[in-house]
Amino acid sequence: MSKPLMTKATAVWLVDNTTISFKQIADFVGLHELEVQGIADGDVATGVKGFDPVANNQLTQEEIDKAEKDPLHKLTLKFNPAAVGEEKRRGPRYTPLSKRQDRPNAILWLVKFHPELVDSQIAKLVGTTKPTIQSIRERTHWNISNMQPIDPVALGLCKQSELDAAVQKAAAKKAKDGETINDDERRKLLSTEQSLEADAEPRIPTAIEGLETFSLGNDDTSGREPKEKIDADSFFNLPSGDDEDADENA
Repeated sequence: MSKPLMTKATAVWLVDNTTISFKQIADFVGLHELEVQGIADGDVATGVKGFDPVANNQLTQEEIDKAEKDPLHKLTLKFNPAAVGEEKRRGPRYTPLSKRQDRPNAILWLVKFHPELVDSQIAKLVGTTKPTIQSIRERTHWNISNMQPIDPVALGLCKQSELDAAVQKAAAKKAKDGETINDDERRKLLSTEQSLEADAEPRIPTAIEGLETFSLGNDDTSGREPKEKIDADSFFNLPSGDDEDADENA
């Protein structure tokens, strides 16, 4: 709840100039009821000059009259000067000092794995500027050789939901513009939930491609000509028994 300016001085004025209960005054100015009673007894705020809330646009006379007639009525602040200038902040989000050194790594990750994101989206996600993003895209950043791409979500610079929303928005814009999206880009544009639910694509490792057609026998049912049966003993070049006897006689 918003409080008036100069709370203790306002309480002094209300005690001296109205018949509002201590509880109502305490709730309005944010003091304890016993403290307001101490003001009335002269034990608290001695020498403090009263601050007129009506003359200073903090309270209306109608509001005071209602409170005097109804002990349960709560005074409502008319105008809160402290809230002036609190319009919605625009521009890059605030990033704590402890995490600012991680922003270049997060930008590099976004540029590498989500090239569909425009600079304004990246700037909003991690709280940076467009010149910084451009220097990392062009690899002209002064510290580019020491950077490593790190997920901004893992760094705590943005939420996963925010990243997913930005990626989905970029995908929608790309589709609207009529640009084609290949399979790799389509997989990048999926949200985390969609990626986890997607079926894994069966792939054969490069090192064993072709081994699925290899056969040790003549039982080839693929329709191709049978290959020569491989003799396991030939791998070791084991001499026969007759050859050993011939060597001894010689």
